[in-house]
Amino acid sequence: MRASLKPRAYRALVKRFSVVVERDEDGYYVASVPELPGCYTQARTLGELAERVREAVELYLEAEGRAGKVKAVDARFVEVA
Repeated sequence: MRASLKPRAYRALVKRFSVVVERDEDGYYVASVPELPGCYTQARTLGELAERVREAVELYLEAEGRAGKVKAVDARFVEVA
């Protein structure tokens, strides 16, 4: 097994969401999660945005009563100019 692959049990607990990242006129990064209506956040840096998206998704799932079904949330970003 390659080191980059995670055990099947762990992968079953991780839910990945698509994240749309835009930059507003004030220079803030704004992220939304299309699979979760109304789930969005903003930050000055992509690093800070990644943390905030993860937190926003976790809070959304908690409010929806699905928090126990997802143990981890993975957020990744790609910047395109």
